Amino acid sequence: MNDMNTTADQINDAIRGEANLRWADLRGANLSENNLREANLRWADLSGAKLRGADLSEADLSEANLREADLSGADLSEADLSEANLREADLSGANLREAKNIPPTAAAIIG
Repeated sequence: MNDMNTTADQINDAIRGEANLRWADLRGANLSENNLREANLRWADLSGAKLRGADLSEADLSEANLREADLSGADLSEADLSEANLREADLSGANLREAKNIPPTAAAIIG
């Protein structure tokens, strides 16, 4: 799978736990309720993606673009959010227990 040209359909078919999706272009993808536990999403573009109820626990989301992503009800426990772009993301009801390096821009979103 070519990381730069990954389609949402390929992702939905391929996700079975730990996945390497570094640099993946997932803009606007519907990944709601998917198992992305321990996934490597570093540098991935998830802007506008629907990740409602997704399991992103222990995922590497460092430097990922999550602008305007719907992460409501997602499990982000122990995820690495170093330098992730969470501007205008919906984190309502998300589990951020022990999430690492939550960016300051997310503080206002989380409350």
